[in-house]
Amino acid sequence: MDPTGQFRVHVTKDYLNFASAHFITFAGHRCESLHGHNYRVAIMLEGTLDPDSWYVFDFVSLKKLVKRLCDEIDHKVLLPLENPKLTVATDGDAITVAYEGRPRYRFPRDDCALLPIPNTTVEMLARHLLGRIRAELGPSARRLSSIELEVEESVGQSALYRETIDGSSIA
Repeated sequence: MDPTGQFRVHVTKDYLNFASAHFITFAGHRCESLHGHNYRVAIMLEGTLDPDSWYVFDFVSLKKLVKRLCDEIDHKVLLPLENPKLTVATDGDAITVAYEGRPRYRFPRDDCALLPIPNTTVEMLARHLLGRIRAELGPSARRLSSIELEVEESVGQSALYRETIDGSSIA
């Protein structure tokens, strides 16, 4: 049997989720109220088969990685560090958030996930998580041609982010 064709594998499990609070800044002078979602995550990998194992990627390793990343932001307030409308600062054991120069929130530091994204939309969460996964896959992802990651904030509302991979660019 020839293992050179492309395959696409999809992983979603009940435990690949996180419950977090967030708010989004909008165009103009609007900042929505703090609220939360029970997010769900799904990942899709496309690539050729490993000639020794006959799979695209080890499901067990992939599920453990995605679960660990979800756990890092589970039960946290998601705060974007790259939003020009927000000032996110550490004040002792607290995180303060100002919107357009006006104090808005103060949270316990341990209750926050500071993310290198411009806004806590599902689009940006999907791109962030995919980037973290891609960075951790390393050489084991040499045969992959693309990775897709979906973040769902509620039933029927999700974003899917896809990156095409040049196998030679994976460290």
